[in-house]
Amino acid sequence: MTRVNLALLILIACVASLPLFGGAYALRIGTIACMYAIFALSWNIVGGFAGYPSFATAAFFGFGAYATAILLNKGVPLTVAVIGSLVMCFLLAAALGTVLLRLRGHYFAIASLSLVEVFRELVNNATDLTGGGMGLNIPLASGSGILADATFFFYAMWGLLLITAAVVMIVSASKLGFGLNCIRQNETASNMVGLNSTLYKSVAFGLSACFVGAAGGIYAAWVHYIDPSDVFDILYSVKPIVMALMGGLGSPLGVFCGAFVYLGLEEVVWRNYIQIHSGVLGVLIIMLLLFLPHGLISLRSGMFWRTAKHV
Repeated sequence: MTRVNLALLILIACVASLPLFGGAYALRIGTIACMYAIFALSWNIVGGFAGYPSFATAAFFGFGAYATAILLNKGVPLTVAVIGSLVMCFLLAAALGTVLLRLRGHYFAIASLSLVEVFRELVNNATDLTGGGMGLNIPLASGSGILADATFFFYAMWGLLLITAAVVMIVSASKLGFGLNCIRQNETASNMVGLNSTLYKSVAFGLSACFVGAAGGIYAAWVHYIDPSDVFDILYSVKPIVMALMGGLGSPLGVFCGAFVYLGLEEVVWRNYIQIHSGVLGVLIIMLLLFLPHGLISLRSGMFWRTAKHV
């Protein structure tokens, strides 16, 4: 195991201690932070490793949320419902990837973005199953208090984050990761030397969707009510890209740090500039990307000391 991967696991382990130092508010922030980190790490598989700018995160987040909610309403246990959503998202994304990933660049970005609206319309029209625009209620867990409920869902999201990080690290060091790296550098040359790029990209697209779908399932059970405008919010497709760019494209440790830094900025700006929080947050992100074009991962220990010494 490399030092970078070890550092990532240590940071994730540190996040698990959050309930010891905070109440319900800290648990809510921690749960959202873990969810954002799952988004960023999942997107990094297809966007960082393979170089395909996917905007489909919101589509599979919403699909997983509704799939889990429907299963829970039919009496299926939460664990089984979340695993079922994960499997369904993987199979659906892999199948769609065989078609969509034949496109490249901005053509693929537009096609993946359209999935969000397609899934939203399907949910809106399937009123008997999903409740349509009225949303869908999820049954409450009986016998649990507010703090116990918040702690349970925090650790559920944290556990999914740990699994996602482990899979991303395994992919980065595997034959699949090497193949995706070749595709990112030169897909035409990769095909010429016999690499099955369609299979590699489809698997990567499936992996980038399945953990997002599982996170959507946990989110649905956590908030107990979902509607299309909430879980199919287009910002869920934009935020992972911003997090990956802030942290360092292609680096699991970088995108993990980028997710937490983004949430910190979002929370601070929302508290202090509630009327213009979107504009202030956008300016801060642009400044970070301008001064750190390769993300937070480009910061190395002793970097500033070496620069001063050189001067």
